Amino acid sequence: MNHSEYELYRNIVEEASLSGAGRKLRISNAMVSKRLADLERRLGTQLILRTTHQFSLTQAGQSFYEDVKNILEAVHIAEAKISGALHIPAGRLRVSAPTSFGRLHIAPLLNGFMQAHPQIDLDFNLNDKFVDIRADGIDLAIRIAAKITPGLDHVRLGTNDRILCAAPSYIKARGEPQTITDLHHHHLLATNDQMPWRLAGPEGEVVTGGKSLISTNSSEIVRELAITGSGIALRSLWDIADELDAGQLQRILPQYEGSANVGIYAVWPHAEIIPAAVTSFAHYIQKALKPTLERLS
Repeated sequence: MNHSEYELYRNIVEEASLSGAGRKLRISNAMVSKRLADLERRLGTQLILRTTHQFSLTQAGQSFYEDVKNILEAVHIAEAKISGALHIPAGRLRVSAPTSFGRLHIAPLLNGFMQAHPQIDLDFNLNDKFVDIRADGIDLAIRIAAKITPGLDHVRLGTNDRILCAAPSYIKARGEPQTITDLHHHHLLATNDQMPWRLAGPEGEVVTGGKSLISTNSSEIVRELAITGSGIALRSLWDIADELDAGQLQRILPQYEGSANVGIYAVWPHAEIIPAAVTSFAHYIQKALKPTLERLS
């Protein structure tokens, strides 16, 4: 087994480009291409279909990637047992977080974490989709969800309190809704997968909503549209607390809020042995975020 060949191939697949793998491994595109060609020649099959504008795995390439990933994970665990990395935070740590929460609340913590754990090689990615942790090679992900997928371990970071809000300019132009049914006559703002809204109110859970004024996969677009007066949004307090304090947004229908069973979690694949880098990151951000999330609850 050529460990470096497998590491190169995994990076090519996970970066979805030869140039991305080259940047990450700090080798030239020409060297990446040559080593991939050597690997394909040795295996006697094409692993990747690549043109100037397209990149895709062949069936053999996908199968080989899954096997390589498992091999490298097993090698990592075996080495960690000997080197002590299972007990000492060290090595590669790949983290994924939702874009807004990651940018506003996780990114400011990274410098302190890296200073406390200089032996960790941190790879931090923002993505609003629920990544497949195992398939994408993620060591730890931040999840905002009502329940945790089976097969994942977790620590709860806090409650995701959400409220209905709009800009004063929107309320001045369109009026403030007085009942939940009034929302049907207003411009609503939501990402493509957010509707319908599940709200907790005096009468229990209410499901409401309609078509969003704009179709978008970005929660940050929804946030900016709400601030600039385009409509009514259901937003997390951790996302809009400053705008509420500054008067750029105001709460509407305060008797209603987002379903209370949605939490914020750090999750990672269940395994017999969890690397110390994973648990160290989870507990570091849990402690660091506690004052902020408790203040917003």
